[in-house]
Amino acid sequence: MAIQAPGKRFGKRLEHSKVFGHGLHGKKNMNSDLNVTPLVDMFVILVLFLVANFSNGEVLMMTKDINLPEAANTDELVLAPVVMVSKTEVLISGALVGRVDDLTREEYLNIPALEEKLRDMKKQFEDLHNAAQDTGAFKGDVNIQADKSAQFRIIKRVMFSCASAGYGNISFATMASSVKKEGGESASRD
Repeated sequence: MAIQAPGKRFGKRLEHSKVFGHGLHGKKNMNSDLNVTPLVDMFVILVLFLVANFSNGEVLMMTKDINLPEAANTDELVLAPVVMVSKTEVLISGALVGRVDDLTREEYLNIPALEEKLRDMKKQFEDLHNAAQDTGAFKGDVNIQADKSAQFRIIKRVMFSCASAGYGNISFATMASSVKKEGGESASRD
């Protein structure tokens, strides 16, 4: 390779141009410079935006077919499994447990499918905390989100099933009444 005397240097953009005569005519540079810093900044902002919008700490999943009753003396709900009782069906954490028509025909005091699901959730909680060597004991909290026109015998069966599965701290989801004027979801302790 021959030694060349240093001369005037052009910028990277003009280094291979035809005008200055140093370019490889007809051949393009296959390497390109990409500034990654703005790209990383954009993704960080996007992640922060998504985290801020989708982790708002809501405890209940509101549905159209459940109209919550109003209550004046309430506490805030805690994060716990949610049993939803509508006019037509009973769900736990979004999974169907039974239809109200079928449950009213049965004479049992408990709902076996609900009790089994709650026991599975309790076992998962205990296994998770045992694996993490966490000393936090199982508190047995459960939130019942019942429609205000739901049959009492169904709500009684749901409460019995929760208590039988080890969930003794039952909270009912209610809407804050107009007297309190705070709005939002709240709990009424059983």
